[in-house]
Amino acid sequence: MVMAESHQQWLDELTAQSKAKQATFMNDIARKLKRPRVLEKPAHPFRGAPDFWQEFEWPLEDRIERFTENFKSAGGHVARLASMDDVRQFIQEKAVEMSAKYVIRQNQLELDELNLEAALPDAKVSVWNKGSEEHWRARAAEADFGVVIADYAAAYTGSITVLSSKDKGRSVSLLPTVLMAIIPVDRLKTRLGEIMVNFDQAGQGNLPAGIHFISGPSRSADIENDLTIGVHGPGVVYALFVG
Repeated sequence: MVMAESHQQWLDELTAQSKAKQATFMNDIARKLKRPRVLEKPAHPFRGAPDFWQEFEWPLEDRIERFTENFKSAGGHVARLASMDDVRQFIQEKAVEMSAKYVIRQNQLELDELNLEAALPDAKVSVWNKGSEEHWRARAAEADFGVVIADYAAAYTGSITVLSSKDKGRSVSLLPTVLMAIIPVDRLKTRLGEIMVNFDQAGQGNLPAGIHFISGPSRSADIENDLTIGVHGPGVVYALFVG
């Protein structure tokens, strides 16, 4: 008990010494600036985005156009498709063009509709976390194509939001050589704030395991600013608008 009190007393003394040094430091700055030291927090009458920005929204066609401009400027590709049948055909054509042999996709009902197993008879198609397979990150790392369905997308920033869960492993979007991100048009928002508010409302305890913002292919630069594509993620990314 004596040792515990002694230890606590020692910590209190260290804390007091630290605060005294901080006060001396801040007082010295105030003296050099020739003004009184501010001891109270300044008022913040405005918090968050202004009302005009909260209400700002583009029509759908403008959202698609602006997203396309931003996404392409970062090196991504964009296609506008009418239905999931068209999405399946697009992926099929790209798989033939790029000689894709391994494909992995999220375990989502929307992607079941694609029936990629039948559409890609020359490729092995794996569904994340489905069946007895255990080495899912290895399957994703060897995949030529990763296929995901976006949870959201933001036109103003040209970014796709993909959430992770047991059926939506982050490796599906991070490890394959080519990423096919399917975006239902009703999930395309104008501002990133329209997406972020959903996470605020859900609360910390209900947040997904991962929230990933994808704005094009992986881009890395060394100290000499030599740009390299695809080092830390897919080198080719397709945003496929459907609907």
